[in-house]
Amino acid sequence: MAVVRHSAEGLLQLASVPERVLSEVIAEQLHHTQGISPGRSERRSWDRSLPVLARDLVEAGLGGVEMLLEYRLPLTSKRADVILAGVDRHSGDDAYVIVELKQWSQAELYEDDADLVIVPGMGDQLKLHPVLQVRGYCDYLADFVGALEHRRHAVRGVAYLHNANDLDIHDLYDRVEDEWTRLFSQSRRGRFIDYLRAQFAPEPGAPAADRLLSSAVRPSKQLLKVAAAEIKDRDQFVLLDRQRLAYGLVLHAVEKARAADSKQVVIVTGGPGSGKSVIALSLLSELAERGYPAQHATGSRSFTETMRRHVARGSTRTKAMFKYFNNFTAARPNDLDVLICDEAHRVRETSANRFTRATERTGRPQLDELMAAARVPVFLLDEHQVVRPGETGTVADIRAHARSLGLAVHQVDLDAQFRCGGSRAYEEWVLRLLGLNGEDPGAWTGDADFEVTLAESPYELEGLLRGRLNAGYSARITAGYCWRWSDPDGDRLVSDVQVDDWAKPWNVKGDRAVGDAPPSALWATLPGGFEQVGCVYTAQGFEYDWNGVVFGPDLVYRDGRLVTVRAASRDPALLKKTVTDQQADRLIRNTYKVLLTRGMVGTAVYSVDPKTQDFLASLLPDG
Repeated sequence: MAVVRHSAEGLLQLASVPERVLSEVIAEQLHHTQGISPGRSERRSWDRSLPVLARDLVEAGLGGVEMLLEYRLPLTSKRADVILAGVDRHSGDDAYVIVELKQWSQAELYEDDADLVIVPGMGDQLKLHPVLQVRGYCDYLADFVGALEHRRHAVRGVAYLHNANDLDIHDLYDRVEDEWTRLFSQSRRGRFIDYLRAQFAPEPGAPAADRLLSSAVRPSKQLLKVAAAEIKDRDQFVLLDRQRLAYGLVLHAVEKARAADSKQVVIVTGGPGSGKSVIALSLLSELAERGYPAQHATGSRSFTETMRRHVARGSTRTKAMFKYFNNFTAARPNDLDVLICDEAHRVRETSANRFTRATERTGRPQLDELMAAARVPVFLLDEHQVVRPGETGTVADIRAHARSLGLAVHQVDLDAQFRCGGSRAYEEWVLRLLGLNGEDPGAWTGDADFEVTLAESPYELEGLLRGRLNAGYSARITAGYCWRWSDPDGDRLVSDVQVDDWAKPWNVKGDRAVGDAPPSALWATLPGGFEQVGCVYTAQGFEYDWNGVVFGPDLVYRDGRLVTVRAASRDPALLKKTVTDQQADRLIRNTYKVLLTRGMVGTAVYSVDPKTQDFLASLLPDG
């Protein structure tokens, strides 16, 4: 979807009206459609860059080409600056050019790395090469928009540095190496106009824009369904912007560490579905291809076992690349070039557990073990997913430990998400609902790409999701950990999750199926998982199209806000006296943050507490 669309001629006229500032029009629409309030610098860039592009189109005789401004890529919250829609000059078919506008007047490659760029005047912050950025947009658009299936040639990309002269960005041209993407500067404005004329016929582009905007979006390529191909073929996923930046930064750090026999730490943060695990698998694939010793590790049994099943596909050698955080207690320093710590918010204080012998309890921090194991330890995490006491995977903890070892730390914050349909508005709504961002809860105002609904009963919740399942979507039901979790009764599970006369069993505890119920690690991915209720420890790290969440009595609405009730929780981790009430409060809220953000298309909710159900109804008037 585009925030604003105009023909080039129409946009130029709009930009020339003194009393109607262009950036105000875009900002107003962006806030209305996506709940985003752009900053001053972004508004200024619209006023300075968009009229330049529109003027070039008009001068090229292409005033009828449609300009789709701030186009949001399907199933993400990432926005392309402009997509030009028109008629192909040669074939008469629809044609599209994605334009990334940069106001940079200077830029240079970072230490001769062809993927990373430094822009003078913007501090030490690294940028992704703009050609790579727009190339990623082109690939992604062709991957997900049905109208472009088998028509990759219809999408091209341009990085336009309209304030820069060639001499000030000369080494950036080294990265322009295919027919689909181009780089133009102020010095090459004439060539840019010729390029536009070569792409488009001087005809209205509105029909082509309509077809792009109304096209069906093909289902998201879920990480674990294509992971087997991903480790061998990284084209299964397209890395965008800061994902590509994080990927490039790690590879650069590895090369530098190997050459200098040094060591450094990389932290990648991002919310649900922002692509952390896609980055992890892409790195693992590339590093393996280069012959560099690397391994993938998590603190989640479900996640690791699913990786082994879907990525390794029975290969013992490949399975060995997927480890747990506590597998590195005896690792030799720098035995690996890279250790990719996925879901690093699950890092614990120590690797010792109740089965660890007393003689092996060294008290050594797990962070220390992980950092020691590789030249470049990489931590991918979401601090809002810390749901167990003793988990220390926070940016502050990692930075502090790295600093104590004298290690340099590089950090990339991902600013796009691929779960929740890419709905940043829904992500923010959940944070407000749970009191995790310091703001009061607010009404859900809607998002065309993501549906939120309130079920009137657990029967209605199950019926809604079963209907989606029967329609070919994936769907699962989860709940707060507020019911006992019994061992199986012979070859069947006990229906512990009871709400009035509705009852369902929890997912299987162990790694063996019980009847038709899949093992715990495969609950989210195998048929049969819908018939059990998933807990946070099973659901964390996974995604499905439709997500049902049952709010238990551990999170209820009282005195104008949601409050936690520790005594209502059945989570053994919260029964420990060493866990403070403040810690328990945060862990319960984070639990529901995880549960509420598993869906990619929509989420349905229901609360067992009548007052909380009424509160949710007030926020979801159309539920």
